[in-house]
Amino acid sequence: MSQQTVKSEVLQVLADRRSVKQYQAGHKMPKEDLEQLLTSTSQAPSAWNLQHWKLVVIEDQAHKEKLLPIAYGQKQVIESSVVIAVLGDLEANKNAPLVFGPAVEGGFITKELYDNLVGQIEGAYQYPQVARDEAIKNASLAAMQLMVAAKAMGYDTCPMGGYDAAKFVEAFNVPARYVPVMLISVGLPAAPGRPSGRLSLDQITVSNSF
Repeated sequence: MSQQTVKSEVLQVLADRRSVKQYQAGHKMPKEDLEQLLTSTSQAPSAWNLQHWKLVVIEDQAHKEKLLPIAYGQKQVIESSVVIAVLGDLEANKNAPLVFGPAVEGGFITKELYDNLVGQIEGAYQYPQVARDEAIKNASLAAMQLMVAAKAMGYDTCPMGGYDAAKFVEAFNVPARYVPVMLISVGLPAAPGRPSGRLSLDQITVSNSF
């Protein structure tokens, strides 16, 4: 496949992505599709490569029914194939040994560089606001990657911020380490998502400086 073809297809996926709220109820996503979707999501970029996300994959119908009132009755919760709750990791600094340890062992980075990186990370994570900002920011990158990957695979999605985060934490036993960022429904559309108006480039961009 040529680079031009890849470019065209990726840009088309981005252009075609819409928030879809009506799904083919009862469709079960094949295991291999779900694994591919999650793998693609896991390849999102993150600060220091700490991968500040945890994904709660809700595909069991009983659990989706439990989620429905928490999501204020939004029907896509129970009609979609799967709902993925994207959580941000408030203690992503603890991932540093898992991320950089193998790189040291493989000779890709030095122990000195490892120590410097860990020092930077631990210094930043002394501040709870930094930890929270990084958790939400980087988990959101994974969420966007999930939606783009789903579209490329023939599925549609809808990101949902309208839910009771505190009740979600309680109902799904979320540890204090994680903060809910958003819910994303994924499934086969029953009706296409409608095009939405977009602000012009002149309205959203500033050249060099205000």
